[in-house]
Amino acid sequence: MIVVTGATGGLGGTTVEHLLERVPADRIGISVRDAARAQHFADRGVRVRQASYEDPAALRDSFAGAEQVLLVSGNDPAADMVGLHRGAIEAAVQAGARRIVYTSQHGAVPGNPYRPSDIHIATEAILGDSGVGWTALRNGAYGPLDQVLGPWQRTGVIAQPADGPVPYTDRADIAEATAVVLAGDRSFDGPVTLAAPTALTFDDVAEIAAGLTGRTIERMVLDDERWTADQVTTGVPEQMARLMLTWYQAARAGYFAESGPLLTELLGREPRTVADRLAAHIAA
Repeated sequence: MIVVTGATGGLGGTTVEHLLERVPADRIGISVRDAARAQHFADRGVRVRQASYEDPAALRDSFAGAEQVLLVSGNDPAADMVGLHRGAIEAAVQAGARRIVYTSQHGAVPGNPYRPSDIHIATEAILGDSGVGWTALRNGAYGPLDQVLGPWQRTGVIAQPADGPVPYTDRADIAEATAVVLAGDRSFDGPVTLAAPTALTFDDVAEIAAGLTGRTIERMVLDDERWTADQVTTGVPEQMARLMLTWYQAARAGYFAESGPLLTELLGREPRTVADRLAAHIAA
């Protein structure tokens, strides 16, 4: 039995879809806040149980019989995510899971200025002390490209803070690779990096975008404080803008530059590139 948390979210849900292509449905369980939103999985034979990280007793029930549990990391900036992750790990151990697979973050190492890194570092330490096998998937940045590039297609300008090389990774590729890890015979112990094989800067992305559109796409480096002020002007809460700024600061310091062959090996093909993703966005 493989139990997946967060299975109504983008990453967790797509991981379950890929698991269904690899293992019988009766070997898959999901733990979700709202069981009604997971009816499409229940209809296909997946075990659905309602639980949340705030309810350890319900989590233990949802993890019952699991050999492996996929803990999809939480992202509520107002919550004690380390404490919630600790409770979920303890629930998995108490339920008898033999391995916990956790969706960590690329560059989750001490000193990384991107604030969520601290949550992942602490959670990985808890996993290391859990007494069961564990794998931390340090996933490359897989959010929508416009989230970090800004409205470049409309403006013709990538106007963002100074950056550094990042192997921007497609979420669907991360989900498929996660399913391969869960369903496969190969064991991964501790942290592993899942990221696209090539790290790019915004200068590189601007060049790719120009080639795809036939337009001049300019890369404009904005001062950190100006960028933050611009974000607040558009309605982004200042606290959230400053949190996002730490991502750019981490990128420029090289914390996200690492890549490797593992994602390609797990997929058995080349992952989708930034060019592929931009082309699809332009076509849409």
